[in-house]
Amino acid sequence: MNYLRTVILLAGLTGLFMAVGYLIGGAGGAVIALIIAVATNLFSYWNSDRLVLSMHNAQEVDARSAPEFVAIVQELAQHAGLPMPRVYLMDSPQPNAFATGRNPQHAAVCATTGLLNTLSREEIAGVIGHELAHVRNHDTLTMTITATIAGAISMLAQLGMLFGVFGGNRENNNNGLGVVGSLLMLVLAPLAAIIVQMAISRTREYAADNLGARISAHPDALASALVKIAHMAEAVPNDSAEAHPATAHLFIINPLSGRGMDNLFSTHPSTENRIAALERLSREMGFRRAPLENAPSGPRAADGGRGPWEQGTRRRGPWG
Repeated sequence: MNYLRTVILLAGLTGLFMAVGYLIGGAGGAVIALIIAVATNLFSYWNSDRLVLSMHNAQEVDARSAPEFVAIVQELAQHAGLPMPRVYLMDSPQPNAFATGRNPQHAAVCATTGLLNTLSREEIAGVIGHELAHVRNHDTLTMTITATIAGAISMLAQLGMLFGVFGGNRENNNNGLGVVGSLLMLVLAPLAAIIVQMAISRTREYAADNLGARISAHPDALASALVKIAHMAEAVPNDSAEAHPATAHLFIINPLSGRGMDNLFSTHPSTENRIAALERLSREMGFRRAPLENAPSGPRAADGGRGPWEQGTRRRGPWG
């Protein structure tokens, strides 16, 4: 059902893009809009991972520079039946993570330094399982396409307003749309595109939570991680994400704010709803703790649940 809904929403987004093109240039404009959509999506298909990682100044790490983190990703990728993705770290105190890449063979998983220093190993595994679920479900490509089309719709609408072309073609007037109808369409189209983009993002987050919890075998650890990340997102800024808000939907929790409203304009479902779904999954799985190999025993009350790479009162992660 989630996949069907995503396909329907993507089709609606593409149709909206062509409708804006039609309003600007009639039938020819619709064709041009379709060509632009294809071109931008092809560009995104081949370059999305590099663009996103560059935006956030993410640095690739390996078994020498971040051995424990890379080991988690490698173990979970094997559990998920996926090729080993490239592993990146971005320097931000806010705990968060995202995945990118056009397919499982060209995927990358990126975590913030804050994630490694705040969460336990099991919680980190839950987060990485979620991101690998996005890779396995090809969500990284879907979300790139939706962001690209939504951005192109806004660009076309702005061009239409800039050059005053709304309602200006004879076909629109003959169809009774007129200047007022065209104006409304060109103003509302970007808003509708954002709503559709957010709806697709929320749909894929629920699916990734479910599959990610199964990959890591720790639905409770993922739920615990979501609580911690959502709480800290309210208090700890992510400067890189603030500078590139169009990428916010890629993160496991909205890095721009901690608002948990499951409404039309939120890029993510409410954390409460996601936790409730994970609790139901935990009961369905008859969950019993089975820690990953060589894993610590979980969050430690004595240090407030800080991550396994922290040592002493001022702790440092594997990035140095």
